[in-house]
Amino acid sequence: THLTMCMDEIANRKRLAKGLVGLIFLAAATELPEIVTTLNAALQENANLVLGNMYGGIALQTTILAVVDGFFVSAALTSYPRKPTNALEASLLILLLGLVLALTTFGEPLAIAHVGVGTIVLAVAYASSIYLLRTYDARTDWLPVDLPDEPTNISPLSGASKFSMHKLYFASGICCLAILSFGTLIVWLAEAIAIQTGLGDNFVGATLLAGSTSLPELSTTITAARLGAYTMAISNIFGSNLIMIVLLLPADIAYRPGPILAQAGPSAQFAIVVGILVTAVYVVGLLVRRKPRVVRLGVDSALVLVLYAACLAGLYQLR
Repeated sequence: THLTMCMDEIANRKRLAKGLVGLIFLAAATELPEIVTTLNAALQENANLVLGNMYGGIALQTTILAVVDGFFVSAALTSYPRKPTNALEASLLILLLGLVLALTTFGEPLAIAHVGVGTIVLAVAYASSIYLLRTYDARTDWLPVDLPDEPTNISPLSGASKFSMHKLYFASGICCLAILSFGTLIVWLAEAIAIQTGLGDNFVGATLLAGSTSLPELSTTITAARLGAYTMAISNIFGSNLIMIVLLLPADIAYRPGPILAQAGPSAQFAIVVGILVTAVYVVGLLVRRKPRVVRLGVDSALVLVLYAACLAGLYQLR
C-alpha cells in the first residue's frame, strides 16, 4: 500500500506516465518474491516448482484485476484507461506467452552450455517490448470516447504528498526490502507442503506458491485503484506478468541440469494457455469501451474468474 502511494506521488512530481511507472517500477518491486522463489527453486533443481509458480502466477495475477473490478471501482475497470497502452501491454504479453508455449512444445532443442536459446530470445523480446511501450506511451494518436466519470471522492490515503523526494525514494526502498524478505522462505514451505499433502510441485507452485508471492500485486493494485490510478493498476499486473517471462533466463542459468523449458509438462503448458486466454479477454475489454456489468463485475472480469476457476480444476486433474 505505502509503496503504491509513494510510486504514485513520484509519478506526479516527475511527470511520469503512470502506466509506465506501473509497468516497470511498481511491477518490478512487487515481483521481488517471485524473483527470490524462482531462483531458489531453480538452484534446488526443482523445475516443476519454478514453472508452476511462474505460469500459474500469470493467470492468478491477471485474476487480481477481476477482484479490483468487483470491489474497488464503480464502472468496469477496463473502461477507465484513456490510451491503448494497456491493450498493447496485454497484446505483447500474449505474443511472448505464445512463444513460450511453442518452446515448451518443442522441448527447447537448442542450448548454449546448459541455457536454452529460447530463454535468451525471450529476454531480448521482453527488452524490445519495454522499449516499444515506452516510446508508444508518449503518443496520443488514439483516444477513446464515452469514458466513465472519474470518481470525485478520492482522497489521499496517506501523507505521501508531504514527503520530500529523498523520503519517497527511501520509503519505496524500505517497502521493496520488506517484500523481498517475504519471499525468501516461501519456496521451502511450498516444497514441504507439496511433499506432505501429496499435491505435487506443479499444483502447489501454480496455486499456493503463486498465490503467496502475488500478495504484493494484490495490495498495490487495490491501492492504485483507490487512488484513481487505474492505468497504473492495470499496468502493474501486465508488467508483473511480463517480468515473469523474462525471469526464465536467470532461472535457466541457475538450473544446472539443462534448459529449464525442456522440463515443462502438461501442467505448465495448460497454465500458459490459461494465461493467454485471460489476457486476451482483457484485451477485448480494453477495446470495447461500453460493457454491461454482472454482479458488480465487468463482463470481461466475470469471464476471467470463470476461466481461472476452470484453470484450478484443470491443474488439480493434471497434478
